[in-house]
Amino acid sequence: MSGQNLLGDFLKARRGRVTADQAGVRSLGRRRVPGLRRDELARVAGISQHYLTRLEQGKDRNPSTQVLRALAIALRLDRHETTHLYALAAPSPAVEGHRQVGEDVQQLIDSWGTTPAYVRNHGFDVLAANKLAMALSPMYTPGRNLVRDVFLENDARGLLLDWQEIAVQTAAAPRAEGDPRDPATAELISSMLMDADFRRLWENHDVRPVQNEIKRFVHPLVGPLTLRRQALSIAGAEEQTIITYHAEPGSPSADALNSLC
Repeated sequence: MSGQNLLGDFLKARRGRVTADQAGVRSLGRRRVPGLRRDELARVAGISQHYLTRLEQGKDRNPSTQVLRALAIALRLDRHETTHLYALAAPSPAVEGHRQVGEDVQQLIDSWGTTPAYVRNHGFDVLAANKLAMALSPMYTPGRNLVRDVFLENDARGLLLDWQEIAVQTAAAPRAEGDPRDPATAELISSMLMDADFRRLWENHDVRPVQNEIKRFVHPLVGPLTLRRQALSIAGAEEQTIITYHAEPGSPSADALNSLC
């Protein structure tokens, strides 16, 4: 993905998702494009069509804060999408290497004997895990990548009951939590674009961070599991996140999870 026109591609994709009615643009006759035309977006955002063309073609990649704010409003972006837009327009940061998980963090997740827990970075590489997380799924084993496993491992489609929705989330998360200009992330996305399911979802240009929510599993040994996922930040290691799963106390899922311990 190195050298790609990430800002321009995002602007064009999101322009195609805003209707004339949503933007308050008067539309006469049959429209040739599903969303806003370039001149319409420029008019709504209060910028010149020539400048918008330069942005979409990648000839200008560093618009001002005022222009970005106007485009975000005109494109009806939410806060996560707006943050992504601003990041694409900022100079590429110096990317640090992926740090090791601290020994204290490993000891912490190991102490949660009845709670599956693992640590991942913003590139969705699994950096550490406790035994119960690895028993829940091999994808939570250190060294694995969650994006690759969700799409490329056949077992994941059988394990994750709501695979279709999880696939949508997985394709949208790298834009929300990572930086597509990071060489490691760019390499991951480039390799994943070979997969038709991922490519179709990635080209939607959705931006959606991982949420604390219910996930449903069908485990090959213990059967159905309904678990709540929680994402926890690690002080001093902002690029790392602890993910935990827990069941409702006294529920069949809690009993099934305990049998994996």
